[in-house]
Amino acid sequence: MPRVLLVEDDHAVRKGVELALRHQGHDVLAAATGEEGLDRLRTFRPDVVVLDLMLPGIGGLDVCRRIREHDQVPIIIVTARGDDLDVVVGLEAGADDYVVKPVRARVLEARIRAVLRRIGAPGPEGTRPRPETHGDLTIDRSGLLVYLCGEPVPLAPSELRLLLTLSAAPGQVLSRQQLLEAVWEHSYHGDIRLVDACVKRLRGKLGTNAATGAGTGSCIETVRGFGYRFRTP
Repeated sequence: MPRVLLVEDDHAVRKGVELALRHQGHDVLAAATGEEGLDRLRTFRPDVVVLDLMLPGIGGLDVCRRIREHDQVPIIIVTARGDDLDVVVGLEAGADDYVVKPVRARVLEARIRAVLRRIGAPGPEGTRPRPETHGDLTIDRSGLLVYLCGEPVPLAPSELRLLLTLSAAPGQVLSRQQLLEAVWEHSYHGDIRLVDACVKRLRGKLGTNAATGAGTGSCIETVRGFGYRFRTP
C-alpha cells in the first residue's frame, strides 16, 4: 500500500484528495501546513509527497527545498495555474512532477503511480549488468546507484530515470517528447518543461560549472532544436 503524505492547507481540497487516494488503496497522512508536513515526513516515511505550493507559513517551494536537502522521496507539486512560473520554479526546486488545480483524482493517481514506477526493481542475480564507467561517473543500473568520483550521488526518481534513459543510448539524440514519454509517461507536449528542469537539476548534481559548462554534468549535451544526448568522455 503506497504511503502518501498530502500537504494542503485548503480543508475541502485536502479532505477530497485524501478520500480519493484512500479509495484507490493508498495509505494517506494529511498535513495542513508546511511545518506540519515537514514534521510528519520524519515519522511517516512516505513513498511520495503531494505538496501544494500555496501554503501559509513555510511555502511549498521552501518545503520542497528542505525535503531535498536530506531526502529523495518523490514529490508531486500542486499548483493553481499550469502556465505559472511557479511550476518551473517548483520543478527546479526538486519536484518530480506536478498537477494543476482543481485536482482530478484520476490524474493525480496516474501521476503517483507513474512516479513510483520510475524506481524499478533490480534484475535477478546472474543477469545483473556490470556498473558502467563514464570518466568520473559510474552508473550501476541493477542497483539503481550513481557514483561520482567514487562517492554516491543522491538522485530523485525522475533524475535517476532520466540519466538511465540517456546513458542507455550514448551519442543518440533523444527529443524532449521522447524523454517525457520514457521518464514521466506523459504525452502532453506542454509538459516538456519537466524535462528541461530535470536536466538542469541533474547537471548540477553531476558537477557542471555554470559559467564554463565543464564538469561531469556536461555529459548531458543539449542539441539545440532537437533535445539531449549522453556524451561519453
